[in-house]
Amino acid sequence: MSATTTRTQRARVRTAATVVAGALALGLMGIPQAVADEGDSPYPTPSAAAPVEVNQSDPDLKLPDGATLAAPKVLDIRSVVEDLAGEERREDTNADVRLALQAEVLFGKDSAELGSAAEARIKSVAEEIKTNGANQVRIFGFTDNLGSSAHGDVLSKQRAEAVHEVLSKELGSDVKYEIRGYGERYPIADNSTEEGRKKNRRVEISFPRGS
Repeated sequence: MSATTTRTQRARVRTAATVVAGALALGLMGIPQAVADEGDSPYPTPSAAAPVEVNQSDPDLKLPDGATLAAPKVLDIRSVVEDLAGEERREDTNADVRLALQAEVLFGKDSAELGSAAEARIKSVAEEIKTNGANQVRIFGFTDNLGSSAHGDVLSKQRAEAVHEVLSKELGSDVKYEIRGYGERYPIADNSTEEGRKKNRRVEISFPRGS
């Protein structure tokens, strides 16, 4: 084997390692910090099957001797947009839409009572749900890590239920809901700063994207 061939193979190995590392970094950065079991997670792992069959014996794959490919799967492409004030976060995939509204936008401090402006925003979310023809909606409440965990669990569930009450009036009886309060679990920002804690105090509304 020539020195040129060896250098080329090493370069390919380094390139493959860089691609895998980059993919892992991107995947992990897009997942909120999980503190509960995966089965209880509000962020399910994509599990769609790959659309084409991959030939493991294809010489272009350049697999080392004895190496095999993991089971193929399709990962969701996720688009995340946050408004300039950080009060609203939107995540779009090919399968669903998730809207995260800061609790302060919807409720007063330590309260689960919606203001008039909050109701108007939730009604606009209801219109988008109608446009997508969704008949399943998830409403999840979250808090920061200040105060007791038990209080956060209760308050986050009460806030999710308050949002559900408005949505159910707008969408009628044909829609099924999943309502949960996760308290301080699954933060999407750093709880060591007030800016991060504001983002973690939120209600998320998610629903399937229409065809």
